[in-house]
Amino acid sequence: MTQINRRKMMLSAATFVALSPTVGKAEEEPPIHVVKGRGCECCEAWVGYLREQGFTVTDEISMGTLLIRYKMDLGLPAKVFSCHTGTIDGYALEGHVPAADIRRLIEERPDAVGLAVPGMPYGSPGMGSEDSREAYDVLLVQRDGSFSVYASYPAA
Repeated sequence: MTQINRRKMMLSAATFVALSPTVGKAEEEPPIHVVKGRGCECCEAWVGYLREQGFTVTDEISMGTLLIRYKMDLGLPAKVFSCHTGTIDGYALEGHVPAADIRRLIEERPDAVGLAVPGMPYGSPGMGSEDSREAYDVLLVQRDGSFSVYASYPAA
């Protein structure tokens, strides 16, 4: 039988304390719901990426005009449409939005519709290797349909 000595007990306690803020942060984050097209591999990849980043994610399939209507009902202008749409804590997430920007959005809480990565830039989360990514911007979509650059990712 293994004996637990004082040193092992202190190491275990220190490890628990060090990991506790990380575990608590993931539990505090609101869940993300993703509406996506059937059989879209990049949509599946983005959902997987979000889960790897510690988010709780639910998803559902929607197609054609129903998916477009969903995006429009959220207040997303057609200029920023991509293949899937997520929602988190009252915000829309259109396309391959990075986890860091989602966390910043829910921390800063701007008066906006949400974030968008229009199109499907290579190297954005769920769209291939970040090591050879294209440059792309994450846009903050305002309630009036305008948008501004929220974050920029240079080509790798």
